[in-house]
Amino acid sequence: MKDSMMDIRHLTKYFNTPAGKLHAVDDVSVSLAQGKTLGVVGESGCGKSTLGRTILCLNEPTEGEILFYGKDKSVTNLVTATKKERKRLRPKLQMIFQDPYSSLNGRMTVSQLIAEPLLVNRSCKNKAEVEEKVSEVMETVGLAKRLAMAYPHELDGGRRQRIGIARALVLKPEFIVCDEPVSALDVSIQAQILNLLMDLQEKRKLTYLFITHDLSVVRHISDTIMVMYLGKCVEMAPADEIFVNPLHPYTKALLAAIPIPSVDSCHKRRELLQGEVTSPVNPKLGCRFAARCPFAKEQCKSAEVPLTERTSGHYVACYK
Repeated sequence: MKDSMMDIRHLTKYFNTPAGKLHAVDDVSVSLAQGKTLGVVGESGCGKSTLGRTILCLNEPTEGEILFYGKDKSVTNLVTATKKERKRLRPKLQMIFQDPYSSLNGRMTVSQLIAEPLLVNRSCKNKAEVEEKVSEVMETVGLAKRLAMAYPHELDGGRRQRIGIARALVLKPEFIVCDEPVSALDVSIQAQILNLLMDLQEKRKLTYLFITHDLSVVRHISDTIMVMYLGKCVEMAPADEIFVNPLHPYTKALLAAIPIPSVDSCHKRRELLQGEVTSPVNPKLGCRFAARCPFAKEQCKSAEVPLTERTSGHYVACYK
């Protein structure tokens, strides 16, 4: 796509297990527009985090293409790129991890943690330049200078997550995978981190892949939402469209599970999914949601259901 900064085509990631191949990500195709946010939602174990890690090649892809369009108009396929090419692009592609505590080295101070990417990539000429960039990015993410010599265990969850964001930002990336960056935080702190991410995106024209299981959060920050189920993309549409006009039965079930802060809502009947979750190890042909879908037909179980465009920009893998 002309305005894309990354095109992901038929991306696949399988893991070998004693029982067979686990299909963590299976034939996912999506384009990431420059300066926009793609939200990825689904149950735990649906492949959201694996998708993010595979896009950055932290997990080596099994098949597919990951085309990255640089600002210099160069095009690089990260799947077939050499180690040297990946190393060159690494500063432009960063990740904010889910757990702000386990992702940080507890023996390093805040300033050391933020400076580490600069030192590894040899981005600064001297110690003074490193200190200047660390100080600058700490101010950007709202970390007080007095915390520079503090250790992660001395800080609360919000400040730890700000360290993770600072580490991702210090190399001035173009694309960031945000892997449930607010799921471990209190609601008030969640709002602060989300607003920080949105402000940074506006100022720096960043592109996000935002992974979460919280639909309220994903609606707030995303331009487009992709719904995943057992490694497959089952629906993708603009954020507002997903909430107003969900087409896939699984998407409808996810939306029905959102708590409504109203006394009247307790009298409303909630649709509960029945049936067993299909195993992602050597899955059979057909829709992986068919075993739990109340509308499943024979054709849903006999062949793969293609992702088709129903309306402009609204894709769904369902015959209903």
